[in-house]
Amino acid sequence: MRGLTDEEPTAARGVYQAAITAVAVIAALGLFVAACATGGTGARDEGPAHSDSVAGAVASPAPNPSDTYQQVDAVALVRSDPRVSTAVKRYLKPCAGDEYPVDVSYGDLTGGPVEDIVVNVLTCADAVGVGSYVYREEGGAYENVFKAEESPVYAEIDRGDLMVTKQVYDKGDPVSSPSGENVYTYSWTAGRFVQEDYHHTDYSNAVGGDPSPVPSG
Repeated sequence: MRGLTDEEPTAARGVYQAAITAVAVIAALGLFVAACATGGTGARDEGPAHSDSVAGAVASPAPNPSDTYQQVDAVALVRSDPRVSTAVKRYLKPCAGDEYPVDVSYGDLTGGPVEDIVVNVLTCADAVGVGSYVYREEGGAYENVFKAEESPVYAEIDRGDLMVTKQVYDKGDPVSSPSGENVYTYSWTAGRFVQEDYHHTDYSNAVGGDPSPVPSG
């Protein structure tokens, strides 16, 4: 009986110690899971805060091209323009189907609120320029701020300047083979286009080297 009595406390102590060990393991596991969950949440919380600080460093969004570009009906614009000669308006007829003999380009020439419009009216048969115009938006309407109707002529935008090319024909030259060209460069100054440069190219001398510019007089 004594032996049995001595073994009972020992067994009881073993069971008690095992229970304590189990509780300790469970508690440790719970702390580990909680620590992982807390760490994960912390990482996610820091992400947006970092993004916000980067976004706050950006001064302004990149300009949207659609804010300054407005497509227009160039044919209707030229037809309704009183500054365009009647002779040029006669060419505003479809060449084939609904295709009109006009070339249209958009760009910043005058520093206006929206992009300026350069319109070239051509012939259907030979695509020779008969009129070139620049339109600038002012007060919700487009105003003609430049015109050149000395055919053959063609205008285009060159690095923010207006470049106007006029073909030169000697007597007997076919339309497809001019003898040379005059190129005029204009910049927008004090509310109007001012000629800044001029040069002449003689095609007959082009093979031998760069021709010498002809003074504008």
